[in-house]
Amino acid sequence: MLPIKDLLDKIKWDKREDPEVYILVYIDLGERRELPYIAIKRVEGSFMIVEQDDKEAEIPMHRVRQVKKAGVIMWERKAGSAHSSGE
Repeated sequence: MLPIKDLLDKIKWDKREDPEVYILVYIDLGERRELPYIAIKRVEGSFMIVEQDDKEAEIPMHRVRQVKKAGVIMWERKAGSAHSSGE
């Protein structure tokens, strides 16, 4: 499985990809939340810096559980895996 950081880079830099059709599903305070890929401002180390409610927030990449492309799951973290390689 492609590490999440590599996948985020691919979505950003691969001209064949459309970042606007990607959604990340992550865990926040025990709840699953969805984040449009285009909300990611930058990646710093093992965190995504996103814009939410007109301010920046940090989301650890190990909290990302799925990446969907136009509603179809394209990447999914293995169950029970808190951290995977490349984060």
